[in-house]
Amino acid sequence: MKVLLTGATGLIGTALTELLINSGHQVHYFTTRAQLIKNSENLSGFIWNPAQGTFDRNAFTEVQAIIHLAGASISKPWTKKYKFEILESRINATNTLYKALKEVPHQVNQLVMASGVAIYPDSPTTQYTEDFQGAAPGFLSHVVQKWEESAQKFKHLNIQVCTLRTGVVLAQHGGAFPQMLQPVKIGFGAAIGSGKQHISWIHLSDLAQMYQKALEQKWEGIHNAVAPEAVTNEQLTQKMAQRLGKSLWLPNVPKAAIKLMLGERSILLTADQIVKPQKALEARFHFKYPTIDLALQELIP
Repeated sequence: MKVLLTGATGLIGTALTELLINSGHQVHYFTTRAQLIKNSENLSGFIWNPAQGTFDRNAFTEVQAIIHLAGASISKPWTKKYKFEILESRINATNTLYKALKEVPHQVNQLVMASGVAIYPDSPTTQYTEDFQGAAPGFLSHVVQKWEESAQKFKHLNIQVCTLRTGVVLAQHGGAFPQMLQPVKIGFGAAIGSGKQHISWIHLSDLAQMYQKALEQKWEGIHNAVAPEAVTNEQLTQKMAQRLGKSLWLPNVPKAAIKLMLGERSILLTADQIVKPQKALEARFHFKYPTIDLALQELIP
């Protein structure tokens, strides 16, 4: 299958590109920077500018499916200007794809799109499946809602839409995990707040595999892209310390201190959500890393 990928040069996109090519697929990808174009037998790069709504029409040649990951990182400080960029980058990219598919002759029949578990409200006990109706308050939840809404119009073009609501992605070389690991590694690890807040996570390898399955098995609708077992912040900190042979001697970092340092972005560390991948399990998706212990064995050799 020939697939068009946005966000291909990011953490998830890089892993997914390699997996798709190794699985026999051909990958076209969009980038805003010419220096990131690397063409090979099964890989072709094309320029686009979502902010201006421009794109290379050739990117859609013989493409049957689009995997849409593009969007500004949420890890940078949330200034008023940057919050606007986080939202607009996602909406503009989705709108540019829609505009392209209305203008360019194409064979696309499927869109698989990234989203986030931030839409689910904080709860220490509720287990959220894809059947949940509603949304949490706050900026990130608003972004998720608008991003998912922007994809619905593709159905008017007879294109099937699948949305993967992704939890915290754990990867050895990139994303949040190296930053989470560093204080523990140097002997200054500590849980955040009460430490009881749940983290719904997924190993990068499993996430890439989930995108591939969504593509090949033609998944439709919302799917939670998380491991079957959530872990508390305290459990994760302790397990990282055990893998590294380090002791935890500092008291928990007060939630107020995190909010003082990060402001509204502190939700990335203090959110409490138990999210279940019900649809993936029903589709018999095989998690290579279903538990945090198995994931940490690979992430901390």
